Amino acid sequence: QVSLVESGGGSVQSGGSLRLSCAASGLSVSGNCMGWFRQAPGKEREGVAGLGRLGSTFYADAVKGRLTISRDSGKNTLYLQMNSLKPEDTAMYYCAARPSCPALILQRLRKDDFASWGQGTQVTVSS
Repeated sequence: QVSLVESGGGSVQSGGSLRLSCAASGLSVSGNCMGWFRQAPGKEREGVAGLGRLGSTFYADAVKGRLTISRDSGKNTLYLQMNSLKPEDTAMYYCAARPSCPALILQRLRKDDFASWGQGTQVTVSS
Protein backbone atom coordinates (compact mmCIF):
# COMPACT_ATOMS: atom_id res chain seq x y z
CA GLN A 1 0.00 0.00 0.00
CA VAL A 2 1.39 3.36 -1.08
CA SER A 3 1.64 6.16 1.47
CA LEU A 4 3.09 9.65 1.11
CA VAL A 5 3.19 11.80 4.24
CA GLU A 6 4.23 15.45 4.03
CA SER A 7 5.56 17.50 6.92
CA GLY A 8 7.55 20.67 7.55
CA GLY A 9 5.01 23.31 6.63
CA GLY A 10 4.39 26.34 8.80
CA SER A 11 4.13 30.11 8.96
CA VAL A 12 7.09 32.30 8.03
CA GLN A 13 7.73 35.89 7.10
CA SER A 14 8.59 36.98 3.59
CA GLY A 15 12.20 36.11 2.81
CA GLY A 16 12.21 33.16 5.18
CA SER A 17 12.90 29.48 4.54
CA LEU A 18 11.23 26.14 5.11
CA ARG A 19 12.10 22.55 4.25
CA LEU A 20 9.23 20.25 3.39
CA SER A 21 9.59 16.47 3.70
CA CYS A 22 7.60 13.67 2.11
CA ALA A 23 8.09 10.27 3.73
CA ALA A 24 7.20 7.46 1.35
CA SER A 25 6.22 3.87 1.98
CA GLY A 26 5.06 1.24 -0.49
CA LEU A 27 7.12 2.88 -3.24
CA SER A 28 10.69 4.06 -3.75
CA VAL A 29 11.37 7.79 -4.16
CA SER A 30 14.36 6.77 -6.31
CA GLY A 31 12.40 4.40 -8.52
CA ASN A 32 9.52 6.74 -9.25
CA CYS A 33 8.91 10.11 -10.81
CA MET A 34 8.34 12.48 -7.88
CA GLY A 35 6.79 15.91 -7.79
CA TRP A 36 5.80 18.74 -5.48
CA PHE A 37 2.55 20.56 -6.19
CA ARG A 38 0.74 23.39 -4.46
CA GLN A 39 -2.81 24.65 -4.29
CA ALA A 40 -3.84 28.07 -3.05
CA PRO A 41 -7.47 28.78 -2.07
CA GLY A 42 -9.63 29.20 -5.15
CA LYS A 43 -6.87 28.14 -7.52
CA GLU A 44 -5.97 25.02 -9.44
CA ARG A 45 -3.32 22.64 -8.12
CA GLU A 46 -0.06 23.47 -9.89
CA GLY A 47 3.27 21.69 -10.19
CA VAL A 48 6.28 23.48 -8.72
CA ALA A 49 9.12 20.94 -8.87
CA GLY A 50 9.76 17.49 -10.31
CA LEU A 51 12.52 14.90 -9.87
CA GLY A 52 13.11 12.07 -12.31
CA ARG A 53 14.45 8.62 -11.54
CA LEU A 54 17.88 9.48 -12.95
CA GLY A 55 18.07 12.78 -11.07
CA SER A 56 16.78 15.21 -13.67
CA THR A 57 14.85 18.12 -12.21
CA PHE A 58 12.26 20.59 -13.41
CA TYR A 59 10.99 23.77 -11.76
CA ALA A 60 8.10 26.07 -12.51
CA ASP A 61 9.23 29.53 -13.56
CA ALA A 62 7.71 31.12 -10.45
CA VAL A 63 10.01 29.16 -8.13
CA LYS A 64 13.26 28.79 -10.10
CA GLY A 65 16.27 29.75 -8.05
CA ARG A 66 14.33 29.66 -4.77
CA LEU A 67 13.06 26.08 -4.39
CA THR A 68 15.16 22.90 -4.61
CA ILE A 69 13.81 19.36 -4.87
CA SER A 70 15.92 16.47 -3.60
CA ARG A 71 15.64 12.97 -2.17
CA ASP A 72 17.31 10.72 0.38
CA SER A 73 17.12 7.17 -0.91
CA GLY A 74 18.20 5.69 2.44
CA LYS A 75 15.34 7.41 4.24
CA ASN A 76 13.01 7.01 1.25
CA THR A 77 12.09 10.67 1.64
CA LEU A 78 11.55 13.52 -0.81
CA TYR A 79 12.40 17.10 0.17
CA LEU A 80 11.58 20.61 -0.99
CA GLN A 81 13.94 23.30 0.29
CA MET A 82 12.17 26.64 0.06
CA ASN A 83 14.21 29.85 0.32
CA SER A 84 13.37 33.53 -0.20
CA LEU A 85 9.72 32.77 0.35
CA LYS A 86 7.10 35.23 -0.89
CA PRO A 87 3.47 35.76 0.16
CA GLU A 88 2.40 34.31 -3.20
CA ASP A 89 4.00 30.99 -2.17
CA THR A 90 1.22 30.56 0.41
CA ALA A 91 -0.58 27.30 -0.38
CA MET A 92 -1.11 23.70 0.62
CA TYR A 93 1.86 21.72 -0.65
CA TYR A 94 1.52 18.12 -1.81
CA CYS A 95 4.00 15.49 -2.91
CA ALA A 96 3.05 13.05 -5.65
CA ALA A 97 4.48 10.04 -7.44
CA ARG A 98 4.08 8.07 -10.65
CA PRO A 99 5.99 4.99 -11.85
CA SER A 100 7.27 6.18 -15.23
CA CYS A 101 8.95 9.48 -15.92
CA PRO A 102 9.13 10.52 -19.58
CA ALA A 103 10.73 13.92 -20.06
CA LEU A 104 7.40 15.44 -21.17
CA ILE A 105 5.68 14.30 -17.97
CA LEU A 106 8.42 15.75 -15.79
CA GLN A 107 8.56 19.04 -17.68
CA ARG A 108 4.85 19.79 -17.72
CA LEU A 109 4.12 18.64 -14.12
CA ARG A 110 0.39 18.23 -14.55
CA LYS A 111 -1.56 16.92 -11.56
CA ASP A 112 -3.57 14.56 -13.76
CA ASP A 113 -0.35 12.70 -14.67
CA PHE A 114 0.36 11.66 -11.06
CA ALA A 115 -1.51 8.84 -9.35
CA SER A 116 -0.26 8.78 -5.75
CA TRP A 117 -0.69 11.77 -3.44
CA GLY A 118 -0.02 12.80 0.12
CA GLN A 119 -2.44 14.71 2.33
CA GLY A 120 -0.55 18.01 2.10
CA THR A 121 1.19 20.44 4.42
CA GLN A 122 0.27 24.11 4.73
CA VAL A 123 2.78 26.88 4.00
CA THR A 124 1.84 30.44 4.93
CA VAL A 125 4.10 33.38 4.10
CA SER A 126 3.30 36.78 5.59
CA SER A 127 4.56 40.10 4.25
